[in-house]
Amino acid sequence: MTTNTPKKRFSMIREFHLADWFTLANAVCGTGAIFSIMTYLEQHDARHVYFACSLVFAALIFDVLDGRIARWRQKTSIMGRELDSLADVISFGVAPAIIGYGCGMQGLYDRVILAYFVACGVSRLARYNVTAETLSQGTGKVKYFEGTPIPVSILLIGILALATWFGAVGQNLWFGDITLFGFRLHPLVLMFAVTGSLMISRVHIPKL
Repeated sequence: MTTNTPKKRFSMIREFHLADWFTLANAVCGTGAIFSIMTYLEQHDARHVYFACSLVFAALIFDVLDGRIARWRQKTSIMGRELDSLADVISFGVAPAIIGYGCGMQGLYDRVILAYFVACGVSRLARYNVTAETLSQGTGKVKYFEGTPIPVSILLIGILALATWFGAVGQNLWFGDITLFGFRLHPLVLMFAVTGSLMISRVHIPKL
């Protein structure tokens, strides 16, 4: 049985490139957003929704910067790509779904759709990681995405922040709710279903 000696642990840290630290900052922001929306559910203070949304926007900035820094320093690795995907799942998959739930999408159908959205994000990233080498055609640079990138969920965050600003959260959520077979559905949650479906589609999106 092997053990992780201090020397081995520090060796792993030394393998991190500058871009990887920005990727970790992305994940930290996403985690902070989840904490903020949990606080909102406890205290019902709208400021915590704004904090959560702002942290997702901050995660997007770190996500953009890590790619630019990696290309600038010409330091890319399989580890960095996997790390980026894991961070994106937290910040642009789980966090938006939790924020949607916190803003009032808490019916059974809402939860199913929010879970579907996260599953689509995970599938989208897994497919990208598997096909990135093929899509780059040996150049090391992917020319297009298959399906919309998961950070597109930032649009959902913008809508939820706007809804919070107008007080359209909780029971006042835009478009209200409908009851089907005894369970509630908030029509606004369908924007998560559409976004998730676009992620796993075969639509080609040019990579800038």
